[in-house]
Amino acid sequence: MEFTSFNERNRVKSTFEQIKSAIDQLQKWNKTVTSAEDYYKSSSGMQKLAASCMLIEAIGEGIKQIDNLTKGNLLPERPEIPWIDVMGIRNHIAHGYFDIDGYIIFSTVKKELDPLRDAVDYFLQII
Repeated sequence: MEFTSFNERNRVKSTFEQIKSAIDQLQKWNKTVTSAEDYYKSSSGMQKLAASCMLIEAIGEGIKQIDNLTKGNLLPERPEIPWIDVMGIRNHIAHGYFDIDGYIIFSTVKKELDPLRDAVDYFLQII
């Protein structure tokens, strides 16, 4: 991937680094969560759900910015990641907060973060 400027390359790299940090934080916060019900059964669980949503939203926004900066040419290098869905969950959280489904957030945190982290690591190596 060629970048049009050094600044553009640095912005993409910095955003991937922030996404990696958010993934690490999500996994740490949700380590003891064993089901979506864990979010709903206590105040601290609801706080964990809200905080997780915020980081998932930030990840989706970061991916959207990277896709824009690279004019859609970088993310297709890792087609196993459903990039449209990564950006879409951000939109769902941002525009429909009271419709947040803890089951979707739980599934995202437990099943989707490791492959996403692998893709982020890949991009950080090639940028």
